[in-house]
Amino acid sequence: MRGYLRRAAGADFAVAALSVAAAVLLRFGDHPTVKYVLLSSLLPVIWVITLSIFGAYDERIIGTGSDEFRKVLNAGWSLTAGLALLSYAVHTELSRTYLLISMVAATVFDLFTRYKLRKRLHRARDAGRCMSAVVAVGPQAAVADLITELRRERYHGLEVVAACLTSGSVATEVVGVPVVGDLDGTPAAVRSVGAQTVAVLPSPEIDGVKLRHLAWELEKTGTDLCLAPALLDVAGPRTTIRPTARLTLLHVDHPQLSGPRQILKDLFDRCAAGLALAAFAPLMLFIAVAIRLSDGGPALFRQTRVGKNGKTFQIYKFRTMVVDAEQRLAELQEMNEFDGVLFKIRRDPRVTPVGARLRKWSLDELPQLFNILLGEMSLVGPRPPLPAEAALYADHVRRRLAVRPGLTGLWQVSGRSDLSWDESVRLDIRYVENWSLALDLQILWKTFSVIARGSGAY
Repeated sequence: MRGYLRRAAGADFAVAALSVAAAVLLRFGDHPTVKYVLLSSLLPVIWVITLSIFGAYDERIIGTGSDEFRKVLNAGWSLTAGLALLSYAVHTELSRTYLLISMVAATVFDLFTRYKLRKRLHRARDAGRCMSAVVAVGPQAAVADLITELRRERYHGLEVVAACLTSGSVATEVVGVPVVGDLDGTPAAVRSVGAQTVAVLPSPEIDGVKLRHLAWELEKTGTDLCLAPALLDVAGPRTTIRPTARLTLLHVDHPQLSGPRQILKDLFDRCAAGLALAAFAPLMLFIAVAIRLSDGGPALFRQTRVGKNGKTFQIYKFRTMVVDAEQRLAELQEMNEFDGVLFKIRRDPRVTPVGARLRKWSLDELPQLFNILLGEMSLVGPRPPLPAEAALYADHVRRRLAVRPGLTGLWQVSGRSDLSWDESVRLDIRYVENWSLALDLQILWKTFSVIARGSGAY
């Protein structure tokens, strides 16, 4: 990771240097004053220092989440405001045009550069490089879940290389990871495997005293200590540390399922859907004509789905199957390749040639923009289930129905139809619990990339 951070700092410096050079040329041409030459020479260094102060080089935020980008944004506007205040305080006029061009360009292009570096880092982590070795401590089942989760999402950069089990387990390995001791043997395990992080999972055997002693031992080697709460799938913005008497309490806010934020989401959804319908109208007309000419059947397919709070509605899609697809469903049930309550076949014989192309690029979903305009769906949300599927939902799965279903969602950008039923449920529930407009924008951004690859669609 140190090599990656050095490359990131070098890229930040280069971006700032190019930005201030562009600002000088655009504002002063070939004749800048000595003041601006000196300032332009210092700004790239000041930019890197500001990013460091705001934590943009913290290894814990590199490669995952939005914190890295947020810190770059905070550094950008703070440095801009700081330079403006400094020039006012020392009575030195700074060109507003120069300041805005240089700082806005540095911030915007740095965000783009960080994004490209992140993608390179993800590819390196997929290949097993730039990983942080982790010792997992806790019950065997919890350790197994952590190992499976980190293997599934390697872009986090954490790899469990050893386990220390509690509850008196006698297992010698967990999901292929060797067991090297118990809770008391954790410091020795860290030294033997060269781990950079210890992840402690909830266990009755791990009380405050033992955890404090473990933290003291890890402090000697500079090893990071991570505590996994018993409450899963709750994102950082919903949690707040609240010191109370001699206790440290983790306060968990309720998810924002109503109120002003949901009104803003609804307004954003409908405006975006209206603009998208206007932009895609010629394409949708072409698709409708192509479907009609292919077999003479209707272009649109309507089906009853279950929406927010269990209310049913008619969903609209371009027809991708033969006209009698519903009647032929019973004879294909034994070919189902999907676990859980869903029915999926990788090479469904009912899909038409035109329909296969529409499904690959998710163009069959475009008519659902009308459902969004009607307030029945959202741009981002859980998958809208069939009534027969919803009837089979377990109690915890019905949490998916607490929000409007979406045109896209976490499961669509995490594997689409290649995901298992349990994984798709977990992702949908995670979305419901941690919804935010920023998360919606992030999912929409990833959706375009997933559709462009055409993977996991059938």
